[in-house]
Amino acid sequence: MPMESTDIEALIRESFPEAQITITDLAGDGNHWAAEVIDESFRGMNRVQQQRAVYASLKGKMDGAHGELHALALTTKAPG
Repeated sequence: MPMESTDIEALIRESFPEAQITITDLAGDGNHWAAEVIDESFRGMNRVQQQRAVYASLKGKMDGAHGELHALALTTKAPG
């Protein structure tokens, strides 16, 4: 069953409560998502570290062929 944007945001928000989070359904099918996460905790981290932190917040929802979240294009950064 595909995940809803609110579910994706809620998982990310648990780890990044002050973040500015934008979730977009890329294909309109509930399976291909984009997320932009802007959070102060990313300051000083490289992009790989930032993205690993966000993927960890998804708590295995993207794991393997049976994951609830099929695809997530991720953009992360510290506030400008």
